[in-house]
Amino acid sequence: MRDLFILGIETSCDDTSAAVLHNNLLLSNIISSQEVHQRFGGVVPELASRAHQQSIIPVVDQALKEAGIAPSDIGAIAFTRGPGLLGSLLVGVSFAKAFALARKIPMMDVDHMQAHVLAHFIQKPNIEYRPPSFPFLCLTVSGGHTQIVRVDDYFSMAVIGKTLDDAAGEAFDKAAKIMGLPYPGGPIIDRLAQQGNPWAFPFAKPSIPHLDFSFSGLKTSILYFIRDRLKEDVNFIEKNKNDLCASIQHTIIEILMEKLVMASRETGIKEIAIAGGVSANSGLRNAFLNTAADRGWKVYIPEFAFTTDNAAMIAITGYLKLQRGMIASQDMAPYARGNL
Repeated sequence: MRDLFILGIETSCDDTSAAVLHNNLLLSNIISSQEVHQRFGGVVPELASRAHQQSIIPVVDQALKEAGIAPSDIGAIAFTRGPGLLGSLLVGVSFAKAFALARKIPMMDVDHMQAHVLAHFIQKPNIEYRPPSFPFLCLTVSGGHTQIVRVDDYFSMAVIGKTLDDAAGEAFDKAAKIMGLPYPGGPIIDRLAQQGNPWAFPFAKPSIPHLDFSFSGLKTSILYFIRDRLKEDVNFIEKNKNDLCASIQHTIIEILMEKLVMASRETGIKEIAIAGGVSANSGLRNAFLNTAADRGWKVYIPEFAFTTDNAAMIAITGYLKLQRGMIASQDMAPYARGNL
């Protein structure tokens, strides 16, 4: 493949992001988060799409400047096609189509969840490149998805375990909301949990067959537990906030790790990765490393910048698709829901 620069665009939810690759080497990765949603305790789709419209040009401009190149230097563009919020996706898709048409360059549509997995193949200047070897397993956990993916090749992936209802990240955010913590609640629970006792309050774990997950029952259990304790003491949450966070986090992580251990045992695969926004959780990272040491796994943990929604993972997936001639057409449309 000829030497080229690739622009990546990510607008699936409430982060506007643009990244530039020089072939497979990352030059810039700019992320603009939307603070407007904090007052509503969750992402408001209409506000998210409006914010993307305001941010996408400045974010792309900053990514190009940080990479030290001009728009005319871009030889291909990759963008998130889905899944995600349709209004948000339309902003990124429309920008990519217009850019590609104006510059007469190829464009590559990218599945958001596939990109989370392939974030492990991002290469940075002067940093040792240590990607997973095929086949490997990837636990992909975020606010909207919880999956165990078997990865046999860049574009040969199979979901062997998934949530039947809510995602792990959603369970974190819902638990935070019940306790009156600000949005997004996952990082706050992680911070408070470090000062608490993870065995202070046992919560029942769901009994789900094989490799699938369920978190809706756990959310209900947390809600009823706290509701009943507040009847006894209106200051229960404030008095036990650290222990509550630690116990909730411990329960969610145990559910995730038990299934991942089962998946490794059944497939015989010991190359194990994690990805997605929840993979930034310190408790999950520690449990992952401890389990790896006990079971002889070779593990891969993404940089914090590549865990949440970011355009670097979109750009590297686009680069890999371009190598195989997987080019998108101008008549393609985004999708809100989809599976790997």
